[in-house]
Amino acid sequence: MSDSEDVLATAANWRAAGETVALATVVETWGSSPRPAGSRLAVSASGKLAGSVSGGCIEGAVADAAKQTMASGAPQLLDFGISDERAWEVGLACGGKLKVFVEKLS
Repeated sequence: MSDSEDVLATAANWRAAGETVALATVVETWGSSPRPAGSRLAVSASGKLAGSVSGGCIEGAVADAAKQTMASGAPQLLDFGISDERAWEVGLACGGKLKVFVEKLS
């Protein structure tokens, strides 16, 4: 089973157990990016995480957006990017840019 399939299986198990769950997926990358397009992060309303879309502060920002999406039901397209000069400061060690789509699982 691939990492992506593991995340989807984990999210499905959480849903089956009655949890509210959101799924974040890297949909685009430019330049150097910590995780490739297709990488996923599942977030439960109780605070469980499975998978990864990046690292550093971006992972936390995506988890926060996932909580908003779970509450509202509205999907979000998040856009992250930083210059190489500031990359380490904000947690994108390799610079680059990425877009992450966040949706509530039903």
